[in-house]
Amino acid sequence: MSSILDDIKFQYKIGGIANKLIYWNVGIFLLSIPFFYQFTQGFFDYPTWLAVSSTPQIVLTRPWTLFTYAFLHSGPLHLFFNMMVLHFASRLFLTFFTQKQYFGLYVLSAIFSGFVFVVAFYFLGRAGILVGASAAIIAILVATTTYQPLMDIRLPLIGYVRLWHITGVTLVLYLLQIGLNNTGGHIAHFSGAFFGYIYIRMLQSGTDLSKPVNVVVDFFSNLFGPQKTTPFKKVHVNPKKPAVNKQSTIVVKDKSQQQLDEILDKISQSGYDSLTSEEKEFLFKAGK
Repeated sequence: MSSILDDIKFQYKIGGIANKLIYWNVGIFLLSIPFFYQFTQGFFDYPTWLAVSSTPQIVLTRPWTLFTYAFLHSGPLHLFFNMMVLHFASRLFLTFFTQKQYFGLYVLSAIFSGFVFVVAFYFLGRAGILVGASAAIIAILVATTTYQPLMDIRLPLIGYVRLWHITGVTLVLYLLQIGLNNTGGHIAHFSGAFFGYIYIRMLQSGTDLSKPVNVVVDFFSNLFGPQKTTPFKKVHVNPKKPAVNKQSTIVVKDKSQQQLDEILDKISQSGYDSLTSEEKEFLFKAGK
């Protein structure tokens, strides 16, 4: 059991922001089960201080819900399919853009889609709440498609298709269902798709909308993160050590670094599961 937990911790540490977002979504879903799942009725009952309410007055008093709703899910299947698409879209997006741009797009598209949901339901005269990461995920997928629509994607049992084909089919399926069920969710999906398109077009014109988000993140990271301190340095003169000791230290460091590079190359080529238990242990110790 401890080995599994160590692997999870290490994957979280080295996985990057996309991997962390998946961990956050799954972790929050598991935590929400004992608090918000109605076992007698078989569904989640999220409060309006976490989910986005369609009532504007509630959202105005709880604006953080425009962000928190994007980490809540209505059930295991909802979570599973969202995380599958998030993993797929993230790998494509991060091929061309930075992790900060990725996180900024995720946050801004979620906020924008939640806002559109509230406005749309207000004018439609309908009531409800919105949960799920779908809007932000679709924004990432559409943003990548806008930037590289002719990118070839290999699908199992189908072969190679263009990226815009996948995105187009996904949006058409949402469009066909918009009046049948989950109307609020589909409104959020198209809002996220629109924001993803606008984000890339503005980025190509020289405006990165994700910068304000990352400025805020960096500010709080520096405010609440561990403070870097300069250790006290005592100045004294030591007798010169034999050259052999210094050379020996350098050799040991180079050998360890070489072993680490070889393991990381192996992960990039064959995946983390291809490592031996000794290599995993070495990586875990090196991560500490």
